[in-house]
Amino acid sequence: MKRSIKSSRVNGSIFAPASKSVAQRAIAIASMAVGQSEIASTGSSDDVIAAISVCKALGARIETKPDGLIISGGISRPAIPLNFGESGLSVRMFSAIAATLEGEVVLTGHGSLLNRPMNIVENSLSPLCEYCRTNNGKLPILVKGPFKGGEVTIDGSISSQVLTGILMASPYAKKDVTVKVENLQSRPYIDITIGIMKYFGVDVENMDYQEFKIKSGQFYQPKKYTVEGDWSGAAFMLVAGAVAGKVKVENLQLNSSQADKAIINALIYAGAKVSMADNFVEVCKHQLNGFHFDATHCPDLFPPLVALASHCEGETRILGVSRLRVKESDRAATLSEEFIKMGVDIRIDGELMVINGGKPHGAIVQSHGDHRIAMATAIAALAGDGDVEIEGAEAVAKSYPEFFEDLEKLTI
Repeated sequence: MKRSIKSSRVNGSIFAPASKSVAQRAIAIASMAVGQSEIASTGSSDDVIAAISVCKALGARIETKPDGLIISGGISRPAIPLNFGESGLSVRMFSAIAATLEGEVVLTGHGSLLNRPMNIVENSLSPLCEYCRTNNGKLPILVKGPFKGGEVTIDGSISSQVLTGILMASPYAKKDVTVKVENLQSRPYIDITIGIMKYFGVDVENMDYQEFKIKSGQFYQPKKYTVEGDWSGAAFMLVAGAVAGKVKVENLQLNSSQADKAIINALIYAGAKVSMADNFVEVCKHQLNGFHFDATHCPDLFPPLVALASHCEGETRILGVSRLRVKESDRAATLSEEFIKMGVDIRIDGELMVINGGKPHGAIVQSHGDHRIAMATAIAALAGDGDVEIEGAEAVAKSYPEFFEDLEKLTI
């Protein structure tokens, strides 16, 4: 699908989409909890739909309602391979959950997920279960329970998603679990995981993000839970306000553990006018200048940050490039490639992405099947010089299916 974005002003208010990161965790845990849970405001992103499908294949009964899901939990070994679509979080998370079941489970997917590294799953899970095997570090994953428990040391430098899965599965281990983590990145996502686990009745002992202890024999309890708004998706709309007018995004929790809440700091550094209340953030256009920002623990902010920086006077430096290499695309490369097409001076210098802003011009760009690249180029085009045509714009469905509709509501 192609989308053409014209230079436009924006003004108005929208609701942030549901956080797919929170929704996937809540759906998985509710499916493990024996009894009936209600999960409200799950959204309809591709990743959430994939998580629902997987939980159904694992034996949970899930009824879709207009305002969310009713989940009758209790899982068992599936009769068919589990297909995760293109959801990296779900496949890494459910690999550990599948290891709590007796017998072998096959996990696979399609599209970009087939090329994403899964050796970290194999290395981390193998000491905790009968076996965990990958196809030379890629999908499919074969995992066999039971989840034995004990002590394991894992590498947290590439992704925190495997740790999330191990934490969620550990209450169902044969014995207590101790996880030692080296160089953990994206700590806020672990806070989200532990917070949802606690809400559903399971405690995790966190020792400064270097060691985690989980007692076996705990069980998730069915609950009513509401998924909060997504700071990752909202970040793009807030940047739209900064570069092209005025945008108010509601359904955002200022006390959220989501890493991408840090977009507020970046907008302030750049010079945008930002106002906040209990459940919304409003951003107005103002003189924008280059800024420095460390995105090591919030790598999903790179695309909206590049869109913001492309309209800033002077040089912007964003730290944390290595976190971009194993996303839906190599985001360091694709951000550079597509924004250069729009006339933006952007280069990679080790761990830094350096952008010299100005005014993006019209171009034909590619999403590379990456939802965040599609959204970033669209936002940059709003205050650019000339139309930007985005090929593969349908990629936004992975996290924010209503993105272009919401953008149209704001466009004057």
